[in-house]
Amino acid sequence: MIARMWEVRASRSGFDELLAWVCDTAVPALEVLPQHVSSDVYSSTDHRIVVITKWRNTPESLLTPPEKLVARAPHVWDFTPVDR
Repeated sequence: MIARMWEVRASRSGFDELLAWVCDTAVPALEVLPQHVSSDVYSSTDHRIVVITKWRNTPESLLTPPEKLVARAPHVWDFTPVDR
């Protein structure tokens, strides 16, 4: 299992539209892929949006967000479970 964390900061005026794009376009495009397990979307008061997806094997990337809606390019990290 691989968890991918995707994080982006929205422009001040673009937060609502970017969140809608993530929920209505970007995440559904991943959820139909056979290696996809689950997705969660989070937002913060400082205009950040985080998507955590879980994958059976090689994770896929989210679509590139519309430039006018972001304050900076997204950051992406992959994580694997820790046995404890």
